[in-house]
Amino acid sequence: MPHYRTVGEVPRKRHVQFRRPDGGLYAEELMGEEGFSSDASLLYHRHAPTAITKAESVAANHHALEPNLPLSPRHFRTQDLAPDGDLVSGRRLLAGNGDVRIGYAATDRPSELYRDSMGDECVYIKSGRARFESMYGALEVGEGDYVVIPTGTIHRWVPSGPVEALTIEASGHIRPPKRYLSQFGQFLEHAPYSERDLRAPAEPLVVEGEDVPVLVRTRGGLTRLTYRNHPFDVVGWDGCLYPYVFNISDFEPVVKRTHAPPPVHQTFEGPGFVICSFCPRPLDFHPDAVPIPYNHHNVDSDEFMFYVGGDYSARAGSGIDVGSVSLHPAGFTHGPQPGAVEAVIASGATHTSELAVMIDTFRPLDLGPGALACEDGDYAWTWAR
Repeated sequence: MPHYRTVGEVPRKRHVQFRRPDGGLYAEELMGEEGFSSDASLLYHRHAPTAITKAESVAANHHALEPNLPLSPRHFRTQDLAPDGDLVSGRRLLAGNGDVRIGYAATDRPSELYRDSMGDECVYIKSGRARFESMYGALEVGEGDYVVIPTGTIHRWVPSGPVEALTIEASGHIRPPKRYLSQFGQFLEHAPYSERDLRAPAEPLVVEGEDVPVLVRTRGGLTRLTYRNHPFDVVGWDGCLYPYVFNISDFEPVVKRTHAPPPVHQTFEGPGFVICSFCPRPLDFHPDAVPIPYNHHNVDSDEFMFYVGGDYSARAGSGIDVGSVSLHPAGFTHGPQPGAVEAVIASGATHTSELAVMIDTFRPLDLGPGALACEDGDYAWTWAR
């Protein structure tokens, strides 16, 4: 994260004695990226965060990925997937590669405590509301929120009703794009959002409990560790590493006289992929502008687009609707549906209402069982109709 926060009680200096009211020492824990060489936070626990009493292997649902063969554009209807599990166990794998795994979850059930030790996660809330609880504190999240969760953060999800979410599991860290930040980490004036748009825990969440299970994901699989004391026993923390929330409605779109390419919509970057937000905005205003995307072939990336709201004029006749996912792989040229350009020009429209989350990957995306279970098999031929 680009700025420093202090929450709860912390000592005046790092790594000095910090005592509980009963005279014992609080247990200091460093949560840090890239060894000791990048962003970090110090958390102060009532009990030792190292005290575990049991470790059990957990059989994982084998989310096998299949190559996108024969190569073709794909359309998946997540709205056809039945609710299942919770926001951790109920993830239906849509696509993935060695850099990122993308899933969809629909549920109204709370999750167990969970720690992803493989990489950061970004969870986009398509609909509904939930309470996100972690060792850093709690956050109320809802429709349109990106929730960015640092690697190793113990957390759980408590929905207040039905929730739908897109889950992005990285193999490393998810951050704001470097070009939006100064050399010291402050958002620059040209960035499409700023520190004021981010929400982070404001007070500790202290929970008592003993023999508390935590599901832990590593590259080797899943383990359930039992902690002697509840991990949510942090009385204070400070640093630049913590979960935070950014709502897509706070993204400020870049507008040009002619159509701007997707990098102007970039919101986050991860190892081998970027996340972009397509938000309502004025249409291109050159007198002769073609106000929707031109045909394009991104030779180095696959384009995964999750449609979450608004009207998709450029895709009229394709079957794309709210809840749809389109996957346009490298090796295929894609663009607006036949007749869409003329229809938008004739309409005289001055604004677009589309709302979508796009993930561009720089290695091919394979297909997961969740996607194959809700595929529209006619999509690839819609440009030829």
